Amino acid sequence: MVQLTLPKSSRVAAGKSWPKPTGGRLREFRIYRFDPDDSANPRLDSYFVDLDDCGPMVLDALIKIKNEVDSTLTFRRSCREGICGSCAMNIDGTNTLACTRAIEDIKGTVKIYPLPHMHVIKDLVPDLSIFFAQLQAIEPWLKPLTPPPPTERLQSRQDRAKLDGYYECILCACCSTSCPSYWWNGERYLGPAALIQAYRWLIDSRDESAGERLDGLEDPFRLYRCHTILNCTKACPKGLNPAKAIAEIKKLMLTRQM
Repeated sequence: MVQLTLPKSSRVAAGKSWPKPTGGRLREFRIYRFDPDDSANPRLDSYFVDLDDCGPMVLDALIKIKNEVDSTLTFRRSCREGICGSCAMNIDGTNTLACTRAIEDIKGTVKIYPLPHMHVIKDLVPDLSIFFAQLQAIEPWLKPLTPPPPTERLQSRQDRAKLDGYYECILCACCSTSCPSYWWNGERYLGPAALIQAYRWLIDSRDESAGERLDGLEDPFRLYRCHTILNCTKACPKGLNPAKAIAEIKKLMLTRQM
């Protein structure tokens, strides 16, 4: 029988267990660690945090661990208010934002991984180069064809209301990295995050390039790899519905051909 050797990144080994602090309400955090400059497999390190001496969110615990226990721990974060999307990661098996996920809502050990099915730069930091290239591909800005008016391009309250539920996307990538179709075709399928952005510009009354935008999405992979699995809607930390946006784009494709 041929013995197959798995690639390094396919196995996660047990890592270091850091000492427990004394007293308090201790909670264990198992965190994915990967250093590209190290020849070792990725590992899960165990840390213990006193919840009586820590903020309520998972991000608070990560910052405390980095500041007081292990300065080599690497993760992204910025606003700490669920607005920037920087601290998106997989927590307790769900893609979410570390700054809005309460520790008390998680039972037992808190398990933290980077966003799934992405190349990992280090620890909890995924490579989002392709993700943002896909966003750029849908040209997320107004593309008017008429000369600009003397003041600004006006929009009625009714037209503005159509954007609700779509413009709030913070590009955290939680939806795209929870989508099996994106896992399988990540370099060709645009994914839920880019497509909800595409729909936001398609229905903007100030934009005048809907036909051109739809032409750019008319591709067997860019749009139609969506199989309505709905993981994207379930994973969105802002409560948005990317699956609905994708369905609406498909409707626009159909109606313009009739």
